[in-house]
Amino acid sequence: MGPVSIVVITLNEEKRIGRLMEDLSKQTHKEFEVIVVDSNSDDATREVVAAYEASLPELTVHKMETRGVSLGRNTGAELAKHERLLFLDADVQLSPTFLANAISQLEEKQLEVAGVYMGAKNLPLVHKMGYGLFNLGLFVTQFVFPTAVGACIFSTKRVHAQLKGFDEEIVLCEDCDYVKRASKTWRFRFLNLTFGFDPRRLDQDGVFKMGATYLKANIRRFFYGEMRNNEMEYKFGHYKEQ
Repeated sequence: MGPVSIVVITLNEEKRIGRLMEDLSKQTHKEFEVIVVDSNSDDATREVVAAYEASLPELTVHKMETRGVSLGRNTGAELAKHERLLFLDADVQLSPTFLANAISQLEEKQLEVAGVYMGAKNLPLVHKMGYGLFNLGLFVTQFVFPTAVGACIFSTKRVHAQLKGFDEEIVLCEDCDYVKRASKTWRFRFLNLTFGFDPRRLDQDGVFKMGATYLKANIRRFFYGEMRNNEMEYKFGHYKEQ
């Protein structure tokens, strides 16, 4: 199994980033580096991450003065040493065998770009229903109009370079745009895996409101193309503490 460069974007995540770092430190597959790209957090995010340096195979913490999801991912990809890339959000949770299972599937299916389904273990029924419907949408659209959850996307440096990275002009659905463009050249599929996804987004925005927002966004994308003029306002790091 080959090595992986894991790019994690952060913005004021001191209360959650430690959980992800802990999960990464327990991975059974040890050939990876972690690149945390922080969007100039106002809290102790970078300090919390730095405390895990001895627990991880390799760790880089990069501070950006300008904030942005796509900018952060692209910056991390530029710093990456390995061909295989994994983009993660700070509030993701991973099982100890996640990397090993993912790499095995990627190699077996010969995938350059792949998505991962959202897991709802230990979450309330309403969240499980919401995640289930979202995952169903991800499964169906992967064959005709690929979408993805940016919190957990696999790619490679050559694909990323060909695409010129995530489109930094897109605020909402930049992850879906990335895999859609990639699928024109490379086969895109979802892995038979799940990752933990912090429910704070559903708790704050509401299951139905959040679902409706993404449904509306993707319908609009399908008929009119990507949103580069703030047609549907969405702010990076707008979630309040729960």
